[in-house]
Amino acid sequence: MSDFFQQVFEVVKQIPPGRVTSYGAIARYLGTGGSARMVGWAMNASHTSPDYVPAHRVVNRNGLLTGKHHFDSPNAMQELLEAEGFKIEDDQILNFQERFWDPAKELDL
Repeated sequence: MSDFFQQVFEVVKQIPPGRVTSYGAIARYLGTGGSARMVGWAMNASHTSPDYVPAHRVVNRNGLLTGKHHFDSPNAMQELLEAEGFKIEDDQILNFQERFWDPAKELDL
């Protein structure tokens, strides 16, 4: 597993329940602002991590559940988020900005 993927996993493990972040916010935090897609690939590979990585808490910059097809079932991502109190309509998190967790603000650089 790549060092970059491991760094992504470490950030994602810090996202508290009831909060979400974006692929781009993680990339910017890691100093690789143009690598949001690589963060997505890391989330895709997170099921191979020996530690639990709450990949369902990472969405696109608009709060869309773009990674939902990479879970065991198409509804798994939404169900995990709803269990944490999120309201979702048409794969879109409602009140996304209120629930957004920015690693650059929440974690010490």
